Amino acid sequence: MEKSPKRLTVYVDGASRGNPGPAAIGVVIRDETGIALLKTSSSIGRATNNQAEYVALITGLREARRLGAEHVDIRTDSELMARQIGGSYRVRNAHIKPLFEELRQSLAAFRSYDVVHIPREQNYEADALANEALNRLRRS
Repeated sequence: MEKSPKRLTVYVDGASRGNPGPAAIGVVIRDETGIALLKTSSSIGRATNNQAEYVALITGLREARRLGAEHVDIRTDSELMARQIGGSYRVRNAHIKPLFEELRQSLAAFRSYDVVHIPREQNYEADALANEALNRLRRS
């Protein structure tokens, strides 16, 4: 029996205090049964909130690929990023364009992907991870 392609769900969030200001990301990757395979957060230096959202997703996709994903279901509370990836909004910001191109290259590594904008309440783990990384910055 042939093994079915691996599908993972990637929850991402980026946060910035100052916009631009100190920024961080949070990523949670779950398998098809909902088990968390990876949770990570890190500071990314100075960035806008939108830049942090993109960095979070690029990081999440890199990790999903490392975990063997062939299909990814992306969940983000960034409506702007979800619509830009879906093609209903154009990427106009000069600082976002290179991140968008990097993201497109990352997505090309998968057989398929799905992007869904979700309310922040449904993205609480990735949101909390991003904020924890920001809080670690404040303490250091």
